[in-house]
Amino acid sequence: MKFINLGLALALAATVAACQKPAPKAGAVDGARIAAADTNADWVSYGKGYSEQRYSPLTKVDTKSVGRLGLAWYAQFDTDRGQEATPLVVDGVLYTTTAWSKVYAFDAATGAPKWSYDPKVPGAKGFDACCDVVNRGVAVWKGRVYVGALDGRLIALDAATGKPVWSVQTTDPNKPFTITGAPRVVKDKVLIGNSGAEYGVRGYISAYDAATGKLVWRFYTIPNPTGAADGAASDKVLKEKAQASWPEGAWKLVGGGGTVWDAIVYDPALDMIYFGVDNGTPWNQEERSGGKGDNLFVSSIVAVKADTGEYVWHYQVNPGESWDYSAVQPMILADLTVDGAPHKVLMQAPKNGFFYVIDRTNGKLLSAKNFVPVTWAKGIDMATGRPIENPSARYGSKVELQMPAPLGAHNWHPMAFSPKTGLVYIPAQQMPFAFQNDPSFAYKPGGWNLGINLLANAAPMTAEQAKQMASMIKGSLIAWDPVNQKAAWTVPRPYFWNAGVLATGGGLVFQGAAEGQFYAYDAANGKQLWAYPTGNGVIAAPMTYEVNGEQYVALMVGAGGGGQVSAPSLLPTRPRLPGRLLVFKLGGTAKAPPFVLPAQPTIDLTNVKTTGDAKRGYQIFNNNCQVCHGANATGSWLPDLKRSPMITTPADFNSVVMEGVRAHNGMVSFSRFLKPQDVEDVRAFLISQGKGEPLPGAAAEAKTAVGAK
Repeated sequence: MKFINLGLALALAATVAACQKPAPKAGAVDGARIAAADTNADWVSYGKGYSEQRYSPLTKVDTKSVGRLGLAWYAQFDTDRGQEATPLVVDGVLYTTTAWSKVYAFDAATGAPKWSYDPKVPGAKGFDACCDVVNRGVAVWKGRVYVGALDGRLIALDAATGKPVWSVQTTDPNKPFTITGAPRVVKDKVLIGNSGAEYGVRGYISAYDAATGKLVWRFYTIPNPTGAADGAASDKVLKEKAQASWPEGAWKLVGGGGTVWDAIVYDPALDMIYFGVDNGTPWNQEERSGGKGDNLFVSSIVAVKADTGEYVWHYQVNPGESWDYSAVQPMILADLTVDGAPHKVLMQAPKNGFFYVIDRTNGKLLSAKNFVPVTWAKGIDMATGRPIENPSARYGSKVELQMPAPLGAHNWHPMAFSPKTGLVYIPAQQMPFAFQNDPSFAYKPGGWNLGINLLANAAPMTAEQAKQMASMIKGSLIAWDPVNQKAAWTVPRPYFWNAGVLATGGGLVFQGAAEGQFYAYDAANGKQLWAYPTGNGVIAAPMTYEVNGEQYVALMVGAGGGGQVSAPSLLPTRPRLPGRLLVFKLGGTAKAPPFVLPAQPTIDLTNVKTTGDAKRGYQIFNNNCQVCHGANATGSWLPDLKRSPMITTPADFNSVVMEGVRAHNGMVSFSRFLKPQDVEDVRAFLISQGKGEPLPGAAAEAKTAVGAK
């Protein structure tokens, strides 16, 4: 009779069983796993877990070891537009998106590609994207990966192969809707909103069955301009609360805005979904609804029941909003003690410059203080929850220089909350803007509909005025104490357009930067502990994960987004470069090659002639082209038109502007907005700027209007 070591035999048996056990299904994520991610190493949803705190308890990379952080692997993409995605990691697979809504899956430890998917968004759809052709990421749920495409499709992919499972058009394809935000999945329902408020649409959030793509419920954020019911979850509350807050005005023609393009957060304990709502359309409330009414639910945080979309409560950040001060910026859920009492709170730092702490059980405002200088309000009335507006904030015929600008004191860039320090880390920005009513406003279907005079921000300035203006434009990383409503520390940034943030249990805060750097700071005091040159600007938020006991930090690299498109002259001057994914670990030794800088076009305009009027072209350009090509043709992100060979002949320029020969690149025909003489006048202005001539100082006083006969 043989004697065996029983312990050894059991261990061997367990090893054999483990080897025979099938590998976990790709993308095996459910609600319990997302909820648990708030406190473990997983990063399985856009904000890590349901609370969207963007805090990881991982500690292998900490204040002492971060100096040894090196590149583990990298991937370079075929898109050179803005990269805004936060990657997800599920069971050793990293999922991310790039510009144009493309999806990629990699081995999270080695970077080996697993699959990719291109939804083939038509290039012409780029015209409808106010703020670059970006995408902020995917959702993963029960073996599938979900992505919202720029053209309004919600697409389910097989997590193992990347093959499409189903696709549904969530928007009217004949209207200028887009999707740039990351979906969220709650109780087998995929939640997605949309963008397009500037162009004239009516916003909503939708819930689709994760298995089939069937619409489960929809909540419209503003009343139907026709007065009819929608047969949606929002019908009752829109009739009872919102309808009366919308007097007569252009909103009935334009659509009203109120899109839900970013923040969507779920609280499993309360079974409620919270989402933020964008600005109204036109921006100018005077045009939108005669300067009257709160215009619910524009610029609001709305809470609904997860199963049905039924309204629970709302808090309106800016009643009767008139400045593009949306409330769709990231929201964080946490448990805090405020005024000596425990509260389940929702925290938000929206565009208007105030940091809000709200009781998420009932929508009651607990506190609100400005985290950057603001000029539009003296503060927030705690009795009513309404802002105490300065009289000049409601602009009219007089130009009112105001802070923040429409790009906001904080935009879409994710902030983070560390339960360890009790601080919220905010990527903040300061920038003024000249608001003035547009007395000749008329609805332009498919174009920007703001109701403000954009020329007020393109007027020539003296050297002293330019210097003063530049001193007001700043960026910063602010560590904000949400209980005491004050900054614990601040790190200034050389550029206003900021990047998303990650906080970790290792006592670190990670953030990229426009100047092409990736930084790690001490979460307690803001001291810089590490930096890595990314070679390209960063706007996305980093994330961290663990595979086989090793901690990694991942970051999407690629300048772009609204700030880069609309204010490129205020950011580093560099050509568009391909997006990259950089993944770091302690002791990493990988090397990413330097970017190859494309040659910049040069043209000789010495003998180029035009019959156009440069003064009139200045006005037409700034009312039609500056949002993509920069005020006064200072743009360098999308084509720098004053250096484009297309302006050398009327035929070439006309082929682009009127005939749309480059629609596949997003430059659609402007024949519905401009007349032939308008185009030649714009060409004359561009030639004058290409030759280095001064801005037409009297142009702002011209009586001709955009597209005038």
